[in-house]
Order: sequence, then C-alpha cells, then structure tokens
Amino acid sequence: MKTNVGTIDRILRTALGIVLLYLAFFSGMQFFAAAPLFKYGAAAVGLVMLATSSLKMCPIYSILGLKTCKDC
Repeated sequence: MKTNVGTIDRILRTALGIVLLYLAFFSGMQFFAAAPLFKYGAAAVGLVMLATSSLKMCPIYSILGLKTCKDC
C-alpha cells in the first residue's frame, strides 16, 4: 500500500465522512429516515471516506494513477 492521499485531501475526506455519518444517524432528517437506502448508503460512503483518510491510501487513486500528496 503506497500513500497517495495528501493532507488537504485527507482533511476533506475526514470532514465529508463525519458529515455523512452525522446526517445518516443523528440528523433526524426525513430524507434519511424515510429511505434506508439513503441512510445506509450515506453511512457506507462516510465510513469509506474515513478509512481512506486514516490509511492515506485510496484504491481508486491507485487504479487511475493519481496522487494528491507532494512527497510520495
């Protein structure tokens, strides 16, 4: 596993992951409460964002040959 996610990218992924998990489970919005697909879909995407942020590695970036870090 090579690092391919930079600092700004990690911060944005972490923020997005936290927001999606909050919206899915704690917001009480009708959009997420009425449709389990949206609720659990947002939760899954949020978890993936947090995982890629903490591991500093994005599988899609690896496939596409992208890097957002300067020194990797």
